[in-house]
Amino acid sequence: MTVTHSNLPELLGVALELAQQAGAITLEYFGRVLTAETKGDGTPVTEADRAAETHLRNEIGRRFPEHGILGEEYGESNPKAPVRWILDPIDGTRAFMRGIPLYGVLIGVEVGGSPAVGVAHFPALRETVGAASGHGCTWNGNPARVSSVGTLSQAAALTTDLAELLEGPAARGWNSLVRRTSLARTWGDCYGHILVATGRAEIMVDPVLSPWDAAPFVPILQEAGGRFTDREGLERFHGGSGISTNGLFHEEVLALLAGS
Repeated sequence: MTVTHSNLPELLGVALELAQQAGAITLEYFGRVLTAETKGDGTPVTEADRAAETHLRNEIGRRFPEHGILGEEYGESNPKAPVRWILDPIDGTRAFMRGIPLYGVLIGVEVGGSPAVGVAHFPALRETVGAASGHGCTWNGNPARVSSVGTLSQAAALTTDLAELLEGPAARGWNSLVRRTSLARTWGDCYGHILVATGRAEIMVDPVLSPWDAAPFVPILQEAGGRFTDREGLERFHGGSGISTNGLFHEEVLALLAGS
């Protein structure tokens, strides 16, 4: 399949289908007592993570043998392919292991080096958000849109891990940001970015992100009317961090986080 702008919706449809399938696999394990191994980066991995990613890789390989894949659990294949799928079978594994329903299945598709398709599926919540560049963003099949809140004083700011944030270079900036907003919560991991994309929050701050943690969010936030960048303000998913906003005060948020 040659991927062009006109057939991105077809690719999105496949990504949505595969996310649902992988989500169903995770639900077979959700709520059970699971053992986990600790990976080299200190994060846990369970049988559910591996089973879901294996299914995704097998299906992508069967349907699009010419495409590349980068997954959290099994690395990269066909790295020179012009189309690359980026997979996180369970974003929020720690929450998943505790029976907390905010975990998600993340699928991003990069075409010619640019983020083009993004899907975030939340099996336990029965929520799915998907977008293709230039073709809009949907939330459970309906149009998704960021909020119209235009001032920080009315905004809700989210993050994933306060300890990680407050021990890093953005600690002072986060404190400054929180003092200017109306609500700060740790509704984090991928769900925080989706709360922004669907108008339920205005800011999500992730000071440390791997590519598979962030791959869907450039097209999702852009097509929902917001912005997703790294802390440097670049619209990319491999910058090591991720900031989602409704777009109305993105530069102000970045400046605060930078301590300026």
